This record gives sequence, structure tokens and C-alpha cells, in this order.
Amino acid sequence: MEHTLLFHYIPSLWCDVTRKCPFIAADLLVSLVFKIFVNFQAAHQQQTFDSSLEKPQFPGASAEFVDQLDFIQPNVISGIPVYRVMDRLGKIINPSQDPQLSKETVLNFYQKMTLLNTMDRILYESQRQGRISFYMTNYGEEGTHIGSAAALEPSDLVFGQYREAGVLMYRGFPLDLFMAQCYANADDLGKGRQMPVHYGCKDLNFVTISSPLATQIPQAVGAAYAIKRENMNRAVICYFGEGAASEGDAHAGFNFSATLECPLIFFCRNNGYAISTPTNEQYRGDGIAARGPGYGMLSIRVDGNDVFAVYNATKEARRRAVAENQPFLIEAMTYRIGHHSTSDDSSAYRSVDEVNYWDKQDHPISRLRHYMTARDWWSEDDERSWRKQSRKTVMEAFEKAEKRLKPNVELLFTDVYNEMTPSLNKQREALWKHVQQYKEHYPLDLYEK
Repeated sequence: MEHTLLFHYIPSLWCDVTRKCPFIAADLLVSLVFKIFVNFQAAHQQQTFDSSLEKPQFPGASAEFVDQLDFIQPNVISGIPVYRVMDRLGKIINPSQDPQLSKETVLNFYQKMTLLNTMDRILYESQRQGRISFYMTNYGEEGTHIGSAAALEPSDLVFGQYREAGVLMYRGFPLDLFMAQCYANADDLGKGRQMPVHYGCKDLNFVTISSPLATQIPQAVGAAYAIKRENMNRAVICYFGEGAASEGDAHAGFNFSATLECPLIFFCRNNGYAISTPTNEQYRGDGIAARGPGYGMLSIRVDGNDVFAVYNATKEARRRAVAENQPFLIEAMTYRIGHHSTSDDSSAYRSVDEVNYWDKQDHPISRLRHYMTARDWWSEDDERSWRKQSRKTVMEAFEKAEKRLKPNVELLFTDVYNEMTPSLNKQREALWKHVQQYKEHYPLDLYEK
């Protein structure tokens, strides 16, 4: 009605204004027409607006509007499947997923996994005998090490936690240097400054392990971001356990890597226990892979006792991380058969039957052995011969490391500053004064001069 009346009175109004004030007639007409248009448009929108078609415009999320009050359940992403290639008896389930690795490659996988196992047993016993101060075994997790390491390029940068010795072994780190590090002798690349199992090797692109939990995660993100900026066609892989995923550093690392679009593989070894804390007390969600989508990361859960599944997943994640500049999250489901460390007694929080199942029924080494024997690639004679040979090799490195001198004491004060600071000089003088005063307690003949 309003629009009709306005259009009805325009002609007479126009004549009146033109007659009395001709210089404002045109401006007034334009103003009146604009008002009519705006009012008409508003009325039209009210008649045609459909709220069901409206989309949220908030910048912080991508979603739809709903008109029902409903809290999201914690199992909105639940039951993430576990990808595997072969079953517990080493049989390929889906031939299309068989990586078709050569006999030589598979034998190398097996020999590295068993060599790691042998080294673990000898060094664990050496700690129990008081020969070294500390040790952590890798029992039951060998498949996660070798499968992932084999899928990487030698130039890719590795950030480990403290249970990835197999990754370094696969890259060619010699037994002599493993032993030197655990014995903190003069051959140790770290010059005896780190506690045992804190390996590192610049030549093999393996960043030295740090004891504080999860500190390697944001560090790996920074390295991956630098690699991306330099367009180096490399990736970074960062290993950690499900316990470390509860640290704040994990959240920061996941979020930074996704928003900065870094070529990074987060590799979580979910082995069931964070020292003595079982997973059902560690988190309430569906493991670690379920967290990936919340950070905008592509994620997958794999059977960590299946070395081929680990290999396939890591290889594809590595390819896409480099090609697409984005992070990937791999959760490898496995089981820590050994104690957390030589400072732990796992019989206090889990049963012998539980451990025996994984040791006897679903071990990554036995699974791969089943695969090889089914193809006549490995026999009982091969097994006996290799076990004997590998033990002999480990023992030779062990005996050599034990006889080697400790690093020069002066190395306590080097490699921090280019020139010795006054405070360090003061500490050095105090040390030697103390050693001379109580020389009977400090057998300096065991240290290099």
C-alpha cells in the first residue's frame, strides 16, 4: 500500500516542486525513487527468506546450523580400523597390498629386527650386572622401527624419543657406536655426556634423543617448516609414544604442523603403556589417530606388528607429505613386551599371561619369519646360523666397548662456547682441585688423557 501511494503521488509532487523550486527537483526525485527501491527490496527478502538454507559465516569452523540441542559424543570418531597387510601367521590378506619387496630386502628387515633383539638382551643383562647404568629394550616393537625406517629416504630427518634404536640401526649405525654410547666411552659421538640409549648421529640425519618427554615434537615441526621453506624435497619423521601424546608439546606440534603445512610424519607407537599407566587411564578417546582430524591432519591406524603395513603407510605418508606439504599422523598399534626400562618392574601392573600372549602369539619377528618360511626364504638352519652369528657380532662389539677408555675429562667443559667463559674456567679449576684432593676416588687412568 505504501509503495502504491508513493508512486501515485509522485507526478503531482513533481509538478509542485518543479514549479516552486526547480533546482532541487531532480535530487528529490532520485531520493524518493531510492527509498521506494530499498523498501521494496526489504519486503521481498522477508517474503522469500528460507532459514534452512542459511550457512554459518563464522571464521573459526566449517559446519551447518542445527535447531536441536545435542552435545557431541566423545565417540563421534570411534573404532578407527587397523590397517594390516599380513595376519599373525604371515599370510598376505589382500594381494594388492603386498609391497612386493625383494627377498634380499625382506631378509634385511628380518636380520635387523633380530639383531636389535639380540643387542637388547645383551645390554639389558649388562645393566643388571652393573656394567652400564641404564637401558631400555625394544622388545615387541621391532616392526615399527624397521618398517618405517625402510620407507624413508636417507636424507629425511629423524626425531626419535628413546625407543627407536632400530631406525638408527637400519640406517647403518654400527654396533660399535651403539655400545660406545651405552658405555659412554671415548668412541661415543656424544663424548660420554648422555645417559645410555640417548643416541644421535648427524651423518645419518638422526637428531640426538632428549630425555624430557615430547620435546622432540615441536622441534620436529620447526625442522619440517625450515625444510619446506628451502624446498628441499625432504621429510621429517617424529616418533613418540601414546603417553607423550598427552603432553602439551604434542598439542602445540600438531597444531603448528597443520597450520604451517609442514612435510612431517608424526609416528606414534601405541604400545599399551606409558611406563606403568595403561591406555585406559591415559585417554578416553579412540586412541591417538582419532585426534588427527581435530587438527586438520590426515591420519591412519596400522598394525605395528606387521612390518609391511608399517612400511606401506609410512611410504605413502612420506610421498604425500613432500608432494603436498602437509603433516600425517600414523598410529602404530603394538605392545611393549619388555619393562619400560631397567628402572621398571612391569610385573607390578600387568600379568605374565598378558605379556606371554604378545611374545608368543603375535610378535613382529615371528610374523615376518612365518612369511619368509612360507616362501622358502628361511629355514631352521638359517635361523640357528644367524642367531649364532648375530650374537657373536654383538658380543665382540660389547667386549670392545667395555675395554675402551672413557672420554677426556676436559670434554666436560667444551662444545658450549667458542671460548671458555670465566664461570666455566672457575668450575674447571674447582673440579681439578677436588679431584686432586680426593684422587683415590677418581681413577683417572680409565680416562683418555
